[in-house]
Amino acid sequence: MSKNDLINYWENSGLITDERLLNAFRKVRRENFVLDKKQAYHDMALPILNKQTISQPSTIMIMLQALELNENDKVLEIGTGSGYNLALICRMVKRIVYSVEIHKELIEFAKGNLKKSKINNFEIFHQNGYFGLKKYAPFDKIILTAAPNEIPLELIKQLKIDGIMVAPIGKYTQRMLKIINKKDGLIKQDLGDFVFVPMVE
Repeated sequence: MSKNDLINYWENSGLITDERLLNAFRKVRRENFVLDKKQAYHDMALPILNKQTISQPSTIMIMLQALELNENDKVLEIGTGSGYNLALICRMVKRIVYSVEIHKELIEFAKGNLKKSKINNFEIFHQNGYFGLKKYAPFDKIILTAAPNEIPLELIKQLKIDGIMVAPIGKYTQRMLKIINKKDGLIKQDLGDFVFVPMVE
């Protein structure tokens, strides 16, 4: 498949309707973030380093569309991975985007990929994602690219009221949840079944 094939599929199926997100996808070269460039636009997860994967493009786009990104949002990403998801977010917001990654080798990999893509409005931190980034909280939006068994309460505490978190939750297969942090509790929307690598402590 080509980049245009994916865009046509999303538009024709109605799966992705956010034009700002589609424009970000057009601008970011996914081949800069994968090991096998020939497979860059196959709609499938691909291996990267440290037994981690880069999610299939459709999954990434579903998550980012659910996040409802605005250009002035303060965003936290848990799980930098190859940096591709981070690159798309950086193209959609004007502020610094914060990302946390537990695998040091992946941080260097992601930074190199982002540099190739001429993206610099980000900061990556080497630490346990379960703790979030309390120093920079609260966040308008939080996205998890690896799956915890349960919703991490520490991350909910770092989410603004009316803020949105998108996360795959579960041990073996995961339910993708869109979580809105309301004053009187959490609103959860189920986005369907997905498979992600587990979130590491």
